[in-house]
Amino acid sequence: MLGSPSSDSGALAVQLRSLNLEHVSPAAPPAAEISRRPATAAATEAAAVARLRRWFFARKPDAGFVLTDFPATLLQALVLDEWLDTRGETLTGVFATAGADPSIVGHYHTLGLILEDRDLAA
Repeated sequence: MLGSPSSDSGALAVQLRSLNLEHVSPAAPPAAEISRRPATAAATEAAAVARLRRWFFARKPDAGFVLTDFPATLLQALVLDEWLDTRGETLTGVFATAGADPSIVGHYHTLGLILEDRDLAA
């Protein structure tokens, strides 16, 4: 799910909860870390990607999952694509919320993975 779940994606969130899929989001609070200075935005993003990478490669092969708030940048989308290629997996579909980054939506649209509301009703 590109972008954060919002009121426009409420029906989708209800449908997703009914499925036996793992729900993962980098928006979950990270483990407490001791630091003497605040982290930069780049360091925060790198830590989030590292946590998701550990999750991705530790999960069972071909286990279904729903990612929310990731990928949040085109670079993250390309990294996720690389992870999927490494494991010989593909995405079934990508749903873009109203706040999704247009470059990421364009990337997945080019790959034919963007789901429309009518696709979800089926």
